[in-house]
Amino acid sequence: MNNEEKYLYTSIKDLGIDLNEDQIEKFMKYYHFLVEKNKVMNLTAITDFKEVVRKHFYDSLSLVKVLDVRRKKNVIDIGTGAGFPGIPIKIVYPEINIVLLDSLRKRVDFLNETIDLLKLDSITAMHGRSEDLAHRNEYREKFDLCVSRAVASLPVLCELTLPFVRVNGHFVAYKGGFDTANSEIENSKNALSILGSEMEDVKYFSPVDMEYQRTLLLIHKIRQISGKYPRKAGTPSKDPL
Repeated sequence: MNNEEKYLYTSIKDLGIDLNEDQIEKFMKYYHFLVEKNKVMNLTAITDFKEVVRKHFYDSLSLVKVLDVRRKKNVIDIGTGAGFPGIPIKIVYPEINIVLLDSLRKRVDFLNETIDLLKLDSITAMHGRSEDLAHRNEYREKFDLCVSRAVASLPVLCELTLPFVRVNGHFVAYKGGFDTANSEIENSKNALSILGSEMEDVKYFSPVDMEYQRTLLLIHKIRQISGKYPRKAGTPSKDPL
């Protein structure tokens, strides 16, 4: 392994994940393709290798701190952007079926190119809004796990994600600093009640080699949701539950 590959391996090892040679190769291809495409389209503000490893790859895989990903068969990533956290999860857990959802066509095109480049199977990049897709029978309450690093308040995120999650499935929300996360947790109690869910676990940590704070929220879906949720596009953010 070269120095970059060693850094990648050691960083992810901190999560208890041993990357094999094929996985390391895929992460390296992903990084170089991301940086190259970022020159002509806005995919990420982070391009330094070590920062991409810490703030994208490690961060995406940090959900292992709150649940056993191997027990989840069908996963959907809402607002995936450049593929985080969905693609790193797929690289490490190739047996999982994953849907990547994003509202911008150019990003979905990038995701499809990435999927082809990395030769990933059982992963689909979809262009659309969760407010629409969640009302389609083939997606509503069909996923064991929903993940999202999208920038939105927790009450909004819950309405956009939980309709995809089957009863007894989970939603993992990636959040920032501890104080901000605690405030969002407090403000989400009504939304969780309406959306048939409960906060199962909250994990606070500081990512490897970094000074900033991160919070993972594990939300458990305990009953079916009224068919009126999510409300039409734009309403969840304008009028949070």
